Amino acid sequence: MRKLSLIILIATFNLLFVQSIRAEVKLPAIVSSNMVLQRNTTIMLWGWADAKEKITINASWLNEQLNIEADKEGNWIVELQTTNTKAPQTIKIISKESDILLENILFGEVWLCSGQSNMQQPVKGYNGQPTFGSAMATTKSANPNLRLFTVDRVGSKTPLQDVEKYTSWQQANHRNVSRFSAVAYFFGQQLQEILDVPVGLIHASWGGSPIQAWISKDVLNGYQKVSLDELDITKMTRSIPTALFNAMINPLTQYTIKGALWYQGESNRLEPENYKKLFPAMVKDWRQRWGIGDFPFYYVQIAPFMYGNNNNAFQTVDNSAFIRETQLQCLDLIPNSGIAITMDIGDDYCIHPPKKKEVADRLLFNALNQTYGYNTVDFAAPIFDSQEVKDGGIVLKFKNAETGLYSYDKLEGFEIAGEDKIFYPANAKVVNRKDVFAISDDVPNPVAVRYAWRNWVVGTLYDVNLLPASSFRTDKWGEATQVEK
Repeated sequence: MRKLSLIILIATFNLLFVQSIRAEVKLPAIVSSNMVLQRNTTIMLWGWADAKEKITINASWLNEQLNIEADKEGNWIVELQTTNTKAPQTIKIISKESDILLENILFGEVWLCSGQSNMQQPVKGYNGQPTFGSAMATTKSANPNLRLFTVDRVGSKTPLQDVEKYTSWQQANHRNVSRFSAVAYFFGQQLQEILDVPVGLIHASWGGSPIQAWISKDVLNGYQKVSLDELDITKMTRSIPTALFNAMINPLTQYTIKGALWYQGESNRLEPENYKKLFPAMVKDWRQRWGIGDFPFYYVQIAPFMYGNNNNAFQTVDNSAFIRETQLQCLDLIPNSGIAITMDIGDDYCIHPPKKKEVADRLLFNALNQTYGYNTVDFAAPIFDSQEVKDGGIVLKFKNAETGLYSYDKLEGFEIAGEDKIFYPANAKVVNRKDVFAISDDVPNPVAVRYAWRNWVVGTLYDVNLLPASSFRTDKWGEATQVEK
């Protein structure tokens, strides 16, 4: 009898304990003290509680408290209007079993930063692979108006409601900045200084991940069959279709952002035509799930690199010029987008170029001009527009060259071909300060030009603000050969 009474007592205690735990309001990881909320807009607060739990929310900038009730599954969500104030704010969330106080909240500009290893690369660099300027950047990093949130690398077979592993919102300082994404940090630090408003950076990237891992199953199924039932999610997680979207992006989609930065492409370089479909599809997918319209989406073209120790690939996808071409073409396929060209800052034998601040600068120029109204800031690199056969050579004309073209020294990397589709090295020079003239004695009747059309090359063509032109071709030939000299 005493044993039975003890069992009943333990069961009753456990039931009351579970009920107490369930009754407490739970917030998603990204909603916490020190967070940055997108300023002067409608944002969401959400979380979980008991079914039909009554919750009171007091936000320091609102005149009235908000009274809400969780639904029958225990989910709750509420809209709040933020302001432009720079003063720190608080949010108090009260229920029968909870009394939550969120402090030191700022209103500012919130950017999501995602992709693979070149976005993941921290300010301190990788082992044996530096980030230039890291020591000074770390030394001067203390900034209470710059906040950092990191989603750790986790995958899931199904969409998660909350991130499983993370580093919560922190004020930038020398301890956390050194470990944070270098591209994201350099972008955010400068944006905060220029706009003189708080900035929040959400970092969610995974080195070596293909774009398929970042797309929802609903969308990706339109391009390839996705079935994860038999997969071990702990093995090669970064390569599993939809897995990173499920665990690292889906839990964030109710958190209002200003825009997104993306640095990815190496893992899809052998499928440029497929990437041309999947990349715009991913951006559209994300935008629909955030539900805040076509938010700004700025991305980085992959830099030249000696892939496979092979610089002789020319007309096959082993030549990364094809994926760079695809990334450039995606500008016209993705509304409200911009690209950072990196033809001049690659590294032949390091896939993680150390000049991450230059990458961030070019993303920043996109944001300043296209998002924040700094119309005098040049952001668009020269893009091939048209050609004219003239004087035994070809004159190339460019968009985004309103103030002309520039080269530090002699133009390199130009090749020219006739109707036989055999490309020969060409002599090239800037003419009229705005065009390029390419010519070769080996091609008396030229019809096409290619520039920097190989894995590893150092770009030499810029506009006058030193934004480099992408590699390009004026032809659309499925077959072509190259003569080396």
